[in-house]
Amino acid sequence: MILEQIPVLDGGALPGTVLTEVTELYASNREFFALSGDFPDPEHITEEQVAAALAEELARPTAEVLLARSEGRLVGLAITLGQHPNPEDPDPWIGLLLVDAKLHRGGVGRELARLIEDRFRTAGREAVRLAILESNDQAGWFWTNLGYELIGYAEDLERQRPCVLMRKELNAPSA
Repeated sequence: MILEQIPVLDGGALPGTVLTEVTELYASNREFFALSGDFPDPEHITEEQVAAALAEELARPTAEVLLARSEGRLVGLAITLGQHPNPEDPDPWIGLLLVDAKLHRGGVGRELARLIEDRFRTAGREAVRLAILESNDQAGWFWTNLGYELIGYAEDLERQRPCVLMRKELNAPSA
C-alpha cells in the first residue's frame, strides 16, 4: 500500500477521475455516514458533496487528505491535521480514516493507520490523537486494538456530537 496526497488542481478542484474514485469510496461506507450525519442522504452521496467536504477539510491549515492505493486501486483515504485548532494541543490528529467497505476486516485500515503513524513519527511527533463518535462502537474497537487509549470525552467542534477522545504514543511498541 502506498500513500499519496490528494491531487488538487488550480482553484482547489480535484481531477475528475480522482473525485469519482473518492466518491465511490465514500458511498461504499453508507453505514458510517448514516451514523455520522455528514451527508443528508448516505444512500446517495454525490461527487459535488464529496468535493465540498474535501474542500472544507483542505481549507484548514496543516490538513492533508491522503489516498491509500494498493495495486493502483484506491482502497482508503485519511484526513489528518498536523496541528489541532486548540493551540494547547501538541499532537497531530487523524480526522478521518475511511476504507473501501468491501475491504473491511481485511487489514487495510490497520495498514493505513500504521502508515499515518509512521509519517507522524518520522516528522518527530510524539503521539497522535483522534475523536470517534460515542455511538460508533466498531471504531472504538478498531482504534483500541491498534493501541489507542481513551483520554476523555468531548463534543466535536463542528456538529457538537458526543465523541470519545483517544491518543496513542508513537514511540510505544506498535499494537
